[in-house]
Amino acid sequence: MILRLLLSVLLLSLLAWQLDMRLVLGHFAAIDPAWLLLALVLTQLQAWLSAWRWRFTAHRLGLTLPLMQAVREYYLALFLNQVLPGGVLGDVSRAWRHARTEPRVGAAVHAVILERASGQLLIALAMPLCLLLQPALLALVPLPVVAVSAILVLAGLAVLLVLARQPLWRIRLRPWWQDLRRGLLGRAALPFQLLSSTLVLASYVLVFWAVARGLGDSTPAASLMPLVPLLLLAMLLPISFAGWGVREGAAAVLWLLVGLDPAAGVAASIGYGLVVLFGSLPGAAVLWLRSNRYRRSSPRGN
Repeated sequence: MILRLLLSVLLLSLLAWQLDMRLVLGHFAAIDPAWLLLALVLTQLQAWLSAWRWRFTAHRLGLTLPLMQAVREYYLALFLNQVLPGGVLGDVSRAWRHARTEPRVGAAVHAVILERASGQLLIALAMPLCLLLQPALLALVPLPVVAVSAILVLAGLAVLLVLARQPLWRIRLRPWWQDLRRGLLGRAALPFQLLSSTLVLASYVLVFWAVARGLGDSTPAASLMPLVPLLLLAMLLPISFAGWGVREGAAAVLWLLVGLDPAAGVAASIGYGLVVLFGSLPGAAVLWLRSNRYRRSSPRGN
């Protein structure tokens, strides 16, 4: 935890040293509250969509998960991901709490993993489109790099298929394969997973775009929006505190590579991080209510 916090501080300090922070802070001098309010509303829609995706995945695995319970748990997970290092501890606690109420503990854990994997799969599928919409980035990616990456992915899939045919691995992987087919890759599940994940990814992009507009960035949406999935991909690296520092550093580099103002990218990234943090505050309310309920029900509280 301390190392990740220090890394976030170090990355932000390096950005402050390399960039003119007066230009970055200048974007916060003329904030348009209407755009930031829109961004905040979109984060709430995003939380509900994600909770519905989790509920759908859980139901595909034969688990019970009412929608309002999924929404409460998802808000709590979002808040914990914002205030705890790594960005995944909230999802770990979400899986653990759901597993305590289900006889199939493994399936409850699989539901959370598959729900997150659905979103990451959509981001991966969106990468080629983002590069095509930003020719400046496409020109920086050599064809051999793309070819080698594709070969490595195919080789990894081939190894998994070979292992899956071995009797011992088949026994160990059977629950995973079965839940993967039912919850994510099956014909009855994949269209809904792609649709929900597309809507969730669109909400991420629109939140960032609204924040940028609220900070006075007039970059055309066609130039700005393809960069957001690349930022989300950078934030998946579990090396910082809730993505701080990594997100801003990636924004500075990406904005510079496509000929945009790096200060505007860093300002939008900071604003995006703050809006997402405020958007997760209903999870803090869930945590507070549960803490009060636990204290009242504990013997010492009596």
